[in-house]
Amino acid sequence: MTLPFETAVDRHGATVLRVCRAVLGPGPDAEDAWSETFLAALTAWPQLPAETNVEAWLVRVAQRKAIDVTRRRARHAVPTAELPERASSQGDPGEGDDLWTAVAALPERQRLALAYHYLGGLPHTETAALIGGSADAVRRAASDGLRTLRRQYAPTDPSTGDPR
Repeated sequence: MTLPFETAVDRHGATVLRVCRAVLGPGPDAEDAWSETFLAALTAWPQLPAETNVEAWLVRVAQRKAIDVTRRRARHAVPTAELPERASSQGDPGEGDDLWTAVAALPERQRLALAYHYLGGLPHTETAALIGGSADAVRRAASDGLRTLRRQYAPTDPSTGDPR
């Protein structure tokens, strides 16, 4: 584009701001979309063909940036004065289930190895870096912890009372 970028901002800045305000309403979101429009335009400016209708192009960029802001708004949490009282569909980890108590009763290395590997999704090598020791030792600690928990929660044969 042969036209200096500053000239495009001077000529079309008000139009772009009107488009942003039309989509987002007056306020900081519209101003942010306006800024993002011209940042994106500045990046693309050197490659823009000379015959481009600059105003139409900027309006299209502004519309897309305004839509991006609208999408960002939808993904953000909205603060409220009161939280709704709803029971969790999975229940309270401390109520009616002794699993968390059993996990807490495990030796520290087993508990940490289980937590980091199975709950946190870390590989044994990274878990070893966090809690110390080798990956094999951490793998063994996690295995021992799982074995202990499985023994406590294994289904029993109703006729004999022995684990199945």
